[in-house]
Amino acid sequence: MLLAIDTSAGTAVAAVAANGSVLAERSTADTRRHAEVIGPFLHEVLAEVDRAARDGGDAHPLAGVVTGIGPGPFTGLRVGIAAARAVAIARGVPLVPVPSHDAVALKLVEGGVAAGRFCVVTDARRREVAVTEYSAALPVPRVVVPARLELRLGFAPEEGVALYEVTEIPAAALAHVAAARLAAGASFPDPQPLYLRAPDVTMPTGPKRVTS
Repeated sequence: MLLAIDTSAGTAVAAVAANGSVLAERSTADTRRHAEVIGPFLHEVLAEVDRAARDGGDAHPLAGVVTGIGPGPFTGLRVGIAAARAVAIARGVPLVPVPSHDAVALKLVEGGVAAGRFCVVTDARRREVAVTEYSAALPVPRVVVPARLELRLGFAPEEGVALYEVTEIPAAALAHVAAARLAAGASFPDPQPLYLRAPDVTMPTGPKRVTS
């Protein structure tokens, strides 16, 4: 079983079995309560999986924790990554980082919605959007390898490039991306959040000028 967590937009948690079936999931599109809901969501999802096993269902040992690494705003994104790290360390399983837009891309392609070149777009705040371009010409799972990732103000797609703007990242699809890459022996990015935007606070480059 893979446990997937994403807080790059709203908050989403899902437990996905080795065969790809969704065992339990919780989500909210609220972009301001990540810290308040991540704990209850994790407890409810894991408790639901354990309860199903006690009631005679199959046991699903945790094999890894998938974390969405964005792009997303700093405050929300770090809540999910920190929670995923904590669960992975506590359970002694690997932490599997996946770009959050890849989950949307995979779901669009597998559902037959996206074809050719397309972009996944999410709100980056400050009147900006995070944009990842994909190509559906490649077979899954390689389709979820982005061709371009950037932060834009006033985004308009190129001619012939479909645009899919989303407000939630499906945690189950995030687990499906991780499972497909693991099965294919593909590499994963470093578990570093994709903030895209430079921090507001910067280190001083030299001594301050003192005036009397």
